[in-house]
Amino acid sequence: MRRRLPMALPALALVVGVAGCKQWMEQQPRYDTYAPSSLWKSGTEAQHPPAGTVAQGDLARDAARKTPPTVTPALLERGRQRFDIYCAPCHGLGGDGNGPVVQRGFPAPPSYHSPSLLAASAQHLFDVITSGYGVMYSYADHVAPRDRWAIVAYIRALQLSRHAEVASLPPAVQRHLP
Repeated sequence: MRRRLPMALPALALVVGVAGCKQWMEQQPRYDTYAPSSLWKSGTEAQHPPAGTVAQGDLARDAARKTPPTVTPALLERGRQRFDIYCAPCHGLGGDGNGPVVQRGFPAPPSYHSPSLLAASAQHLFDVITSGYGVMYSYADHVAPRDRWAIVAYIRALQLSRHAEVASLPPAVQRHLP
């Protein structure tokens, strides 16, 4: 009587055989960053992109940085949420520059209600959030461009809440003021 091999034995042999194969992708020749190279005229493996090259997504990102969205209640609410998360620790909830971090010894940022920041353009505020300024570091990696514009809109709302002239308010609102 002949003995039959179990069905799992050929599958096991296949798995063992594949596991023993060399992984050529890990062992292929490659250049280290800034290593010398005879392949290029410059003599190094690091090459500048061809003239006129635009990285994927750069044009859309640039447009988002230069074009503020229309101010809506939803945008202001989003701006308030992002402001409370990212800005209020230093600037305070009212934008006075007296947040909890400042109360523990960090240098105080300027108040959003100071004459210089009241006169600052929205693009300037956006650029400061993007690139940082003074002791403030960049939030470009933490806050998307649309959210940066939402924060700027909320900062403007904070400024208006303290510096609005009664005469500029609609008559229906003026009637409710003391």
